[in-house]
Amino acid sequence: MTYSYANPAATAPRPAPATHELKVWPACFAAVASGAKPFDVRENDRHFQPGDLLLLREYEPESEQYSGRTLTRWISHILHGGSFGLAAGWCVLGFQELPPLPPGVHDTRLW
Repeated sequence: MTYSYANPAATAPRPAPATHELKVWPACFAAVASGAKPFDVRENDRHFQPGDLLLLREYEPESEQYSGRTLTRWISHILHGGSFGLAAGWCVLGFQELPPLPPGVHDTRLW
């Protein structure tokens, strides 16, 4: 007798990644641009998911205008609120400069 097992998580279709346009104040924008800040704390009102694209737009709070500078980052990890001192409804977004690899690709040298 032959048995087979398909992991439902591996076979379930993943929703298409979303794009989130976010305001970022100048000091945080500079830290993200330099690579010193690969995370952000946000209210989780957009249902962020790993693999989603973040369009970070530098925003000047004094003039209430955008500077015109932008960065793109992809969400690599989410720490949800309700633990580690983070209030429920908030999250810490870990992000990276490069998009996630497609499912099944583990070595970028072959991609």
